[in-house]
Amino acid sequence: QVQLVESGGGLVQAGGSLRLSCAASGRTFSNYAMGWFRQAPGFEREFVIGISQRGGITRYANSVKGRFTISRDNAKNTVYLQMNSLKPEDTAVYYCAATNSGVQTTRGAYAYWGQGTQVTVSS
Repeated sequence: QVQLVESGGGLVQAGGSLRLSCAASGRTFSNYAMGWFRQAPGFEREFVIGISQRGGITRYANSVKGRFTISRDNAKNTVYLQMNSLKPEDTAVYYCAATNSGVQTTRGAYAYWGQGTQVTVSS
């Protein structure tokens, strides 16, 4: 089992920045590719960004390219999501997830999920 705990969400004005963290415990963190997903009210959970086990490969949703970056610190068992130039449409609950495959963009590929953290961007 892998336990994931997100933090860092909150309320920010449009154009602002937030950094989310996801702390992992349980099995060896470096064995897992990590992803961030988000879910807005009335919408399905969607892939945002992902990073491979050693951080050499990242994948992005088109909607966040150039604004969001992902990084990980395997020594700290933590993955980060840096969000810049935030827009009201980025408002959602953000979830981190772990998969023992490579970087995946589909929700079903991830076996472990955090509880989510709310990000609200005001206009």
